[in-house]
Amino acid sequence: MSEWVALTIAMASACAVVVAVVLLRTRRTSSEEKTDETPDVIEYITMMIGVVYAIVLGLAIAGVWEGRGAAQDDLFREAQSLREVSDRAVVYPAEARDQVRADVDAYVTYVVNTEWASMKENGEITEKGDQLLQKLQTDVATRSPASDLEAQAYQPIMDRISQASEARHARGENAGPGMPGIVWFGLIGGAVVTVGMLFALQIRRTRRELVLALCFSALIAFLLFMIWDFDDPYSRSVSVTTQPFEDLFPSLDLKG
Repeated sequence: MSEWVALTIAMASACAVVVAVVLLRTRRTSSEEKTDETPDVIEYITMMIGVVYAIVLGLAIAGVWEGRGAAQDDLFREAQSLREVSDRAVVYPAEARDQVRADVDAYVTYVVNTEWASMKENGEITEKGDQLLQKLQTDVATRSPASDLEAQAYQPIMDRISQASEARHARGENAGPGMPGIVWFGLIGGAVVTVGMLFALQIRRTRRELVLALCFSALIAFLLFMIWDFDDPYSRSVSVTTQPFEDLFPSLDLKG
């Protein structure tokens, strides 16, 4: 099922529940009950619940958005570091240069064409990717510099490989959903309470009141869906893609 279809169903379901409760409540309301007056204390409590829940939603949205931004930065740092390793290897003799660039290309190709799909499905990076990056590091570290130029390039290349390794580790930590279950319990429970308090305001079957209640319920459903979508930065509809690798390594057959 498409995630946009799931969003539409979630918003429609929230609206349907509100309409059903309003109709049921109106049918069961006694004719002697006053529906045009709401106690001040109920209005105050409803307002406070709405404010508190809005703060919680805002913090959750900011958290998942920041996590997605960090994941994007880590991926770009990983790709940029490997691009610099490949470029700086120009100071090596042909055989060593080709070996370093072959190691970089093999790692990038594996990450984009194979590991990325596995990471999205399983929520973790693969051991094969670690091995390919380790091979690159070993090939550079075990080669003794043959000239002053190679000696000057050695440490910067090793630093870039270390940066790529750190970025890869961060990518592995960010893979998969990161929102704790207790937070989701609070978000969903808060949504139920917040929407439920609408009925304490004695909503009737007037068009204006129903439209406002439906818009509010649909908005809550949309915000919860947005948090869920951003919670996993490497999958779902609004996700970090392999575009940095594709942009920095255009000569490779990358199928991201």
